[in-house]
Amino acid sequence: MSSATVETRTGHQNPIGWLWRHFRVFRRTRPFWGGLLAMLAGVPILYFPYAHLALGSVTIAMSTTAGAGSMIIGILMIILGLTGWFQPAVRFFAGIATILLTLVSIPVSNLAGFGMALLPGLIGGGLLVSWAPLPEPEVAVAKSAAAAGTAAAGTAAAGTAAAEPAVAESVAAEAPTAKLPAQGEPKEQAPVAEAAVPQQAAAADSEEAR
Repeated sequence: MSSATVETRTGHQNPIGWLWRHFRVFRRTRPFWGGLLAMLAGVPILYFPYAHLALGSVTIAMSTTAGAGSMIIGILMIILGLTGWFQPAVRFFAGIATILLTLVSIPVSNLAGFGMALLPGLIGGGLLVSWAPLPEPEVAVAKSAAAAGTAAAGTAAAGTAAAEPAVAESVAAEAPTAKLPAQGEPKEQAPVAEAAVPQQAAAADSEEAR
């Protein structure tokens, strides 16, 4: 049995392919990358004020009085990223808020997480604001059909306009022409001589009678 005659099994699907197709649909129907960058920008802002770095036997704590503000900013940025994923209708508000929180985190949260959250936050907010949904397939098909109908109508009108001169020329060729007399043929003359003979005979008789 060749591979061309083997029927596909619809009951057994590849789980990895199924997950990838659903993930692709999920990614294309919402500002995925903007929300992802916003959440990634919130992680260093939230982490560094409460982190304890160990340099050998020395433990460095970077927690300051602005730790609460850093925690609020980091949590809000993660929430805004998730909002852009699951509520694309409010993506504009989420993008503007992400940009503002990123700028506020520069003086509040250790220079925006030592600069690690600055670029992801600004780029993610810009992507959230500028994202737009794809047009619906039915609307796209209707527009393409309307454009095709308009083009066909224009082509038919052009063909009709081009055919009209040819029809006029054929009608003119088939129309009968008036018959003109030849230049060499003599014109018909009235029988003047025959009418003058009786008049002369009558004049002669009247003179004899006198």
